[in-house]
Amino acid sequence: MKRRLASLVAALVAPLVVAASPPPADNSSDVPVAITTSVGTITLILDAAHAPLTTANFLRYADQRRFDGTLFYRSMHLDWGEPPNGLIQGGTQNDPKRVLKPVAHEPTDRTGITHLRGTISMARYAPGTATGDFSIMVSDQPGLDAHPGEADPEARAGFAAFGHVTSGMDVVDGIWAAPRSATAGAGVMKGQMLEPPIRIVSVRRVSMPAMPSATP
Repeated sequence: MKRRLASLVAALVAPLVVAASPPPADNSSDVPVAITTSVGTITLILDAAHAPLTTANFLRYADQRRFDGTLFYRSMHLDWGEPPNGLIQGGTQNDPKRVLKPVAHEPTDRTGITHLRGTISMARYAPGTATGDFSIMVSDQPGLDAHPGEADPEARAGFAAFGHVTSGMDVVDGIWAAPRSATAGAGVMKGQMLEPPIRIVSVRRVSMPAMPSATP
């Protein structure tokens, strides 16, 4: 169990950056966004009501078109459980022309948004260093949730989940199953880098789907 938890804590690492500076909160509640990739579109609902800082951070990148032309570059395959089992990761990869100031950490024990299949979550090193890299779960990953009772500070903090996929999980699964390099990547990422990576064409807010009319 400890080995699994250590592997998961390493799963969402992103380039180390300076101290956190929270973005302005978004006033909306459920925010639909579409990630258009070279292999299809993934639509998500971001939960600004429960994860306002993390959602606002992601929306700043989307609204300023900082995600356009970035990549899904990583597919993590776990060595336990039934496939698909792991996550995909994409974003700015610490590109100085794209990265904004990091966002304060919002743990899952505060937000109530847990790491289930289809959840989107921020990549980071230490809590409060997340910027423009994110992951989407292809299976439930409770080890990435905050565990306040744990001795390990990383396990206590967990990762900041902030929404979920509403359509396009077939695209997520396809990216996860795409070819990977056996040698590219450093540390825990070795063998997990997509070759070739999948292009993120754009990330945009989209309209909320209309609710069906009530039957008289």
